[in-house]
Amino acid sequence: MNPVDLYETASALPAPWESAVLGRVGTAAVKVLRMDGRALPVEVHDTAELLLVLDGRLELLVDGVEVTVGPGGLHEVAAGVRHAVRPGSTGTLVLVEAGAGG
Repeated sequence: MNPVDLYETASALPAPWESAVLGRVGTAAVKVLRMDGRALPVEVHDTAELLLVLDGRLELLVDGVEVTVGPGGLHEVAAGVRHAVRPGSTGTLVLVEAGAGG
């Protein structure tokens, strides 16, 4: 795999919150996306995901607790945990989704 410019890849995506799969490690998918400040609804996944903020900040509600992840910060959302993106999330986000199909 050649080096990937994460910022360039995220900027080239057709819309905010649409991710691009950069590669796979075992059964985990590594993705990048850009956040635009909008809130997203509550979701629950069967597998864990890691959220790495490259720039900006990610505002989450995780199991009823407000969490802010700043630049260079990493947050794990365990499988089966309810979480939602709160308003104010902006910047570039890398996701690692365990067992992700796409």
